[in-house]
Amino acid sequence: MPRTKKTQEEQVEEVMEAAKKAVATTRKATKKATEKAAEKAVVAAKEAAKKADTMTAEAKKAVAKAAKKPLKEEVYLQYAGKEINKDELVKQVKEIWSKELKNKIGDIATITLYLKPEENKAYYVINGEVSGSVDL
Repeated sequence: MPRTKKTQEEQVEEVMEAAKKAVATTRKATKKATEKAAEKAVVAAKEAAKKADTMTAEAKKAVAKAAKKPLKEEVYLQYAGKEINKDELVKQVKEIWSKELKNKIGDIATITLYLKPEENKAYYVINGEVSGSVDL
């Protein structure tokens, strides 16, 4: 049975759908995963764009949005002559999770930090279940 060609509207719909999926994937990923997902999303969106002869203005905007690099965030707590970096605290918590508790880093879904400068502690909760503290 012969294949039927997709209409230009169907091709644009595919591009729009691919771009929407790329944007959604980018929003859901973590910081590092976001960078990798954004790269994959851009590749997927570009491949989908090649299928269509022309793209609508909306599809072009969606592809451009997916191609943007994620925002790099840095958070520091400064008090009593000390400076604490959020990323350093997260790194310490991950080390406790993997080395002391013998778990895989990939098993971490969430890390919540509570900073208590008056106690010189950062309290953490991993995956809503495991908790502890590290010194600031």
